[in-house]
Amino acid sequence: MPDLPDPAQPAFILVRPQMGENIGAAARAMLNFSLRKMRLVDPRDGWPNPKAVAMASGAAGQVLDFAGVYDSVAEAVADCDYVFATTARGRELPKPIFTPEAAMVEARKRIVAGQKVGILFGPERTGLENDDIIRANAIITVPVNPEFFSLNLAQAVLLTAYEYSRHTLEAVPVDPGLAGHDPASAIEVEKLGDHFEQRLEEAGFFHPPEKAPMMKRNLRNMWTRFAMTRSEVQTLHGALRQILRGRD
Repeated sequence: MPDLPDPAQPAFILVRPQMGENIGAAARAMLNFSLRKMRLVDPRDGWPNPKAVAMASGAAGQVLDFAGVYDSVAEAVADCDYVFATTARGRELPKPIFTPEAAMVEARKRIVAGQKVGILFGPERTGLENDDIIRANAIITVPVNPEFFSLNLAQAVLLTAYEYSRHTLEAVPVDPGLAGHDPASAIEVEKLGDHFEQRLEEAGFFHPPEKAPMMKRNLRNMWTRFAMTRSEVQTLHGALRQILRGRD
């Protein structure tokens, strides 16, 4: 079955995957970042695989529905203009070596220019062989712990898909609000500052007098930098009142 038509995506090519569960998990990882072009090279347990469908869990099944199945890496990459191989091996082969982030920046540039990009992922137990890697133009190596550099197939797919999506999807702005709390308005923060200044004046805090303006500016800056909620402002007002009552 041909790939789902979408020229603006790289093809994620799973080479000789051994377990249907890992294929399904990879499909889920891809769809997490709106990627759907999966290709399978000689899956060990044949295709289709019911365990892959079960692991894909619902919507991610569409990735499997359109997955292309090939007998060899050469066939799977035949229409690609540029191919990356994800591996911690193959450094004896003279190829450019990218981090996942740098590789996906390069992939995005090439796809925007109209090229087709493929990314090879090796089998779970052994990874890609050199005969697979020679089909690639460049290598992707994850800078992980050198004493434990093995990544699960779905983890490698997830990491690569995330890096690609970072350079293609519009970033969602961070919600400046706090869960369950309204932010304090500027006037509420201003009144809190007035209250503190009043109490500190009464306590003789602003000394010597020539330093008072700078000390007050520092306090005002501190209140605005805190980005407080209304409840926090009210708590501080209450604390000041209680301190005053206790002193009296």
